[in-house]
Amino acid sequence: MIKGIIFDFDGLIFDTETHQFTVYQEIFAEHGTELPIARWQQEIGTHSGFSALDYLEELLERKVEQDVLREQFSKKYHAKMAEEKARAGVEDYLKAAKEQGLKIGLASSSNFQWVTSNLKKLGLYEYFECIKTSDDVENVKPDPALYLLAAECLGLSTEECLVFEDSANGALAAKRAGMNCVIVPNPVTHTMDFCHVEHRLDSMADMTLNEVLNYVNNIKVPK
Repeated sequence: MIKGIIFDFDGLIFDTETHQFTVYQEIFAEHGTELPIARWQQEIGTHSGFSALDYLEELLERKVEQDVLREQFSKKYHAKMAEEKARAGVEDYLKAAKEQGLKIGLASSSNFQWVTSNLKKLGLYEYFECIKTSDDVENVKPDPALYLLAAECLGLSTEECLVFEDSANGALAAKRAGMNCVIVPNPVTHTMDFCHVEHRLDSMADMTLNEVLNYVNNIKVPK
């Protein structure tokens, strides 16, 4: 029986990932090349040390003015994010979870300051009883450590947790932790090759949280 829900952040609650990719694509296009979405998807939900601008130099076989391009990226990206709101259905799920007495946690491969500052900006920070980020672990997703810590923080067994994820690395982390997982991909992650999960939604607005819980509580997918 599900007693708590754990959310990813980037791409799931707040679609930072689509805008990152879009702005980098614009920069690559200005240099007569492109950033393949399949290459970008490898980095979503994890930290590998990949640098898009280093990759641009590899493609061009020459150096670029990385400082200038980083500033250009930052201005365009933050302008787009200033207008971005939480993804559809997110707050409805959080409200429903509170009303049903479910515990609510968050596990993100991003750092604590980034996650909490944006949650506060979105007006969602107070919903979360526990927030675990890259600051708390040696290895981020697809390692299960973040989800295991979040479950422990909530006082729940892994079997009692339902994870909501948007990326393949995140879903794999949840399943490696022995948790139930529902994926809600965004425009950049929807073509990813996901592991076996309990359910897939295009949007949290497509099903109520109660409907999702009833569905998950009545099926079994290999952990």
